Amino acid sequence: QVQLVESGGGLVQAGGSLRLSCAASGTIFRINAMGWYRQAPGKQRELVATITSGGITNYADSVKGRFTIARDTAKNTVSLQMNSLKPEDTAVYYCNCYANRTPWDNTGNYWGQGTQVTVSS
Repeated sequence: QVQLVESGGGLVQAGGSLRLSCAASGTIFRINAMGWYRQAPGKQRELVATITSGGITNYADSVKGRFTIARDTAKNTVSLQMNSLKPEDTAVYYCNCYANRTPWDNTGNYWGQGTQVTVSS
C-alpha cells in the first residue's frame, strides 16, 4: 500500500506563513507527480499546486506568487511553503501522488488524510 502523511498545518494569522510537508511510504517504485489540493467547508476540492517527476510545476491562480511547491524525489516527499496567507486559504489540505507501486503496475492516484490550515483575520 501507498501511504501519504501530511504535517505542518495549524492556525496562523493573516499575512503569516506555514510550511506543509508530505511523506510517501509503503510499496512505491516510482512517483510520477505529487501535489497539494484543498477543500474549504461548502466548497469543492481544488488544486493548489502540483509538481511532476520532470520538475514541472502548476499553481492555482489564487496562490501564484505566494505558495511554492518543492519535492525531494529520492525521499518521496513534497512540501508546500505558504506565505502571505489569507483567510480564504483556510481549508483542509490534502497531499496527492501519482505513482507506480511496482515496475509493472498501472499508475495509481493516492491521497493523504488531510491537514487543517486555518488563517484568522
